Amino acid sequence: MPHSQPFKTSRHTPLTGDLFLHGIGHFHPENRIDNAFLAALDIGTDDAWIMERVGIRSRRTVLALDYIVRTKNEHPSESARWSVHTNAETGARAARMAMARAGIEPSQVGLVIAGGCSPQYSIPAEACLVAAELGISAPAYDITSACSSFAVQMHHLRGMRPEALPDYVLVVNVENTTRTVNYADRRSAVLWGDGSAAAVVSARIPAPVRIRHSLVHTDPTGWNKVVIPAGGHFIQEGPAVQGFAIRKTVATVHELVARLAGDRSNMWFIGHQANLMMLNTVCQRAEIDASRHWFNVDEFGNCGAAGAPGVLSQHWDTLPPRCEIALVVVGSGLTWGGLLIDVGRAS
Repeated sequence: MPHSQPFKTSRHTPLTGDLFLHGIGHFHPENRIDNAFLAALDIGTDDAWIMERVGIRSRRTVLALDYIVRTKNEHPSESARWSVHTNAETGARAARMAMARAGIEPSQVGLVIAGGCSPQYSIPAEACLVAAELGISAPAYDITSACSSFAVQMHHLRGMRPEALPDYVLVVNVENTTRTVNYADRRSAVLWGDGSAAAVVSARIPAPVRIRHSLVHTDPTGWNKVVIPAGGHFIQEGPAVQGFAIRKTVATVHELVARLAGDRSNMWFIGHQANLMMLNTVCQRAEIDASRHWFNVDEFGNCGAAGAPGVLSQHWDTLPPRCEIALVVVGSGLTWGGLLIDVGRAS
């Protein structure tokens, strides 16, 4: 049964300050937008144009495809009516995978945190919607920083005293941002895809995978570079934002590399899944070998805050032993952050 117990003291409380990652999950909706679909919208784009600029072949959407064809989502306020899934449903799909991998039941979750770029309601918190969908009765609230939400959430939890947290925290990033896309604008239509990611973490109960370092930075003077106005379409200053994302991602990789327990030969990289051309430039400048670069943006598009953790989820069952993963994300605000994830090493 769902519970509403206060946080309980655990006899497993570690003294390392690490945040242990017990399970992670992802979900992408069924409806697929490939480059041929976008070309058929007659918005001045085709497969060659898209691949040259962003390297994305396909994306997923919660929107009905005939709705996009008929309206190009001219009025985003109508998009919820033409969605095949709610945010609560897609978030819960990812969460169930994360909990199954962690080996826990919803009744064991003592706190739910959510975030992302595109909550379905201004209020209540998205975390409350996902918790209700899962039958979880526990504190639920949002910690959101657009595409950088996952790093911000983990950094926040790492900074809390273990005794202030329950045994298990469920973190869910729900991104159905295609509801805000103007499909008459080829610059944004080619980028976005929908997806959700979830993680079960604990500051008390050890696991083989742990987040042992995190960092977050913000430059609030750039708040207006990437925005989704209330009830409006996604807009950004594309070239400026891409240059910013590349510079800050490379710098953050260097910050994380300085914290490696081993050497770079056993490090993998996951970046913000904005577009493949941006990620390839980062790898070149940060001297990351292509074989150590994990991504899924080519198949799923920019899934916002769910992108990078979604990539980690896809590799969860085949994580190399005794490796380290540098996960770096960038988001509006402008905010960027990084996580150093350690797999299978001793504390």
